[in-house]
Amino acid sequence: MTPTWDSDQDNPVSKPLGVIGWALVLVRGLILGTLVFGGLLVLLLVRLVERPLFGLRRPWTPFITQFVCRTAFFILNVPFRTTGALMKQHGAVVANHSSWLDIFALNARKRIYFVSKAEVAQWPGIGWLARATGTVFINRDPKEARAQKGVFESRLNAGHKLLFFPEGTSTDATRVLPFKPTLFAAFFSEGLRDTIYVQPVSVIYHAPKGEDARFYGWWGDMEFGEHMLKILGARRQGSVELVYHSAVKVSDFKSRKDLAAYCETQVRSGVENRLQKP
Repeated sequence: MTPTWDSDQDNPVSKPLGVIGWALVLVRGLILGTLVFGGLLVLLLVRLVERPLFGLRRPWTPFITQFVCRTAFFILNVPFRTTGALMKQHGAVVANHSSWLDIFALNARKRIYFVSKAEVAQWPGIGWLARATGTVFINRDPKEARAQKGVFESRLNAGHKLLFFPEGTSTDATRVLPFKPTLFAAFFSEGLRDTIYVQPVSVIYHAPKGEDARFYGWWGDMEFGEHMLKILGARRQGSVELVYHSAVKVSDFKSRKDLAAYCETQVRSGVENRLQKP
């Protein structure tokens, strides 16, 4: 298993929420919870009809997920903006990973299916949501590589846009870790290499004014509940920005390492360039 990344600096000190902060937690949390789990119920009901008609393909339910994720940023009062064109070809998306908020951000613009470590399926709440929205769960075990490669191929051939986090862990939202080339291997199979494209995406978090630049990052041994309370109770929010880089064809690269290195360069440049701007 890939170890969770941790910083060599002390974690940001969370400020007391205060009366207004706790009021925001209550109001935002209630509305957001109703939105997420209400959306999940609707999705499951629609899936009862969608699955027998279309099987692996999901022509309807991803729109429900996208609506929920877009609305979540409105509830949190976090401005959300994007630049760059969405890829029209079949293939996958790769992005840097900073926070659980990445799930909302990346789903808000593009209808995608995440590739996640198997442990997430067992997490209360999050695991249920992940399974319902079509997340692909993988074990980082070389013995299962062939089977997982087959799953990727079937999903990609069904027209699904798979989302990978090649860093293998989340960070503090101020850096991009080296991309691991392992998951890129599936793209080079004989049935996919000549038809599949990959689109790098930079996910950038701008901290609220006066807050630590790592405000939205979630890493190391940070508790999910505590981090969520901080975001829900923030009186002043920052913003989230996505930069979609040009999609590239897998067959234009000699190996998975070359493709991983290219995607890392694109994502890193997008993050670093945008963080330098106010």
